[in-house]
Amino acid sequence: MARCDKLLAEARNNPKGLRFAELCYLAQCHGFTLKRQKGSHHQYTREGLTRPLNFQEAKNGMAKPYQVKDLLAAIDELDGEDNDEQV
Repeated sequence: MARCDKLLAEARNNPKGLRFAELCYLAQCHGFTLKRQKGSHHQYTREGLTRPLNFQEAKNGMAKPYQVKDLLAAIDELDGEDNDEQV
């Protein structure tokens, strides 16, 4: 889990500096599953999230910053729900 925590911190500090493979790995660390892949588009879903997340690799092998931010927002949203259930 240490690698996941490190990637999450890197994504929060520099969304532009995350590689596409790291973005996919980070999504899987947080319970997202690859629902489908069509061409360069990867669609991830997770229980509790009403919409899928779409990722597409940039030409330089990096993740697109807005997609990193979408994943971070979804992680925060779902973690908030998990904490509410525990109370």
